[in-house]
Amino acid sequence: MSAAAERIEIPAFPDLSRVPRVDEVGIYERAARFRTRSIKKEAKMDALKMVLSMIDLTTLEGQDTPGKVRQLCAKAMRLDTSMEDLPKVAAVCVYPTMVGVAREALGDSGINVASVATGFPSGMTDLDLKLDETRRAVVAGADEIDMVISRGAFLRGEYRRVFDEIVAVKEACGDAHLKVILETGELNTLDNVKRASVLAMYAGADFIKTSTGKIQPAATMEVTLVMLQAIRDFYRETGRMVGMKPAGGISKAKLAVHYLVMLRETLGQAWMTPEWFRFGASSLANDVLMQIAKQRSGAYQSPDYFSKD
Repeated sequence: MSAAAERIEIPAFPDLSRVPRVDEVGIYERAARFRTRSIKKEAKMDALKMVLSMIDLTTLEGQDTPGKVRQLCAKAMRLDTSMEDLPKVAAVCVYPTMVGVAREALGDSGINVASVATGFPSGMTDLDLKLDETRRAVVAGADEIDMVISRGAFLRGEYRRVFDEIVAVKEACGDAHLKVILETGELNTLDNVKRASVLAMYAGADFIKTSTGKIQPAATMEVTLVMLQAIRDFYRETGRMVGMKPAGGISKAKLAVHYLVMLRETLGQAWMTPEWFRFGASSLANDVLMQIAKQRSGAYQSPDYFSKD
């Protein structure tokens, strides 16, 4: 990330009692309007390519093997051999034990290696173990760490504990960038989503992320809009840009483009790059490739035409 992402002096701990409540009716109405937006045909191809460039191609399964991760990395570097002008994805996201495999497979491709950590997906481990896992992933070659917050502690009102854990993990990341996963489906209210977003950003998060993708609901436009607005307000207050990553449940190109429209209208053009916005996805890339092929040929390819991993 650019120098703009470097941490600056900001309050050590935010006063969450001062965080304004979310206008839920307004959020739902605004999100619904984004779903009705259409993109002009001449701009659609650019939007689809932008979506591809923002994807963290992900495999987070118990059955992951080195071979599967290498296959995913090969796809990340060359999404479709029949189309030469496609961008590469932003990152490949794997478990810590597969970071070394991904790092070797991606080589000097310019694609980042992201690793989940801190007891993903539950976060129900001791802090020492979370920090050790984070450090091991970074030593193995992770450029980015996706940590999960302790949702139980947050819901009990133990905000200082959650804050201190994020600060400690950020320190353990060293030069790697930190994405903080809120697991919004377990936070119950949009007010909690906003408070958790503010807490994570003040603790030093480089990105805030909706979900692990392991529970439902995962990413929704309403939750993402609340988080984008929190990023906007944080930037106005501190001058520090923070990235956003909706993850889980975004599998269709049309929906991803709606997210880009929402991003543009909420945060502006500066955030419209992989440096500041990502999609956490495993199947989105294939649907985007299908839509690009449709734009070029006028006909849909079979989903079987594109690799599964």
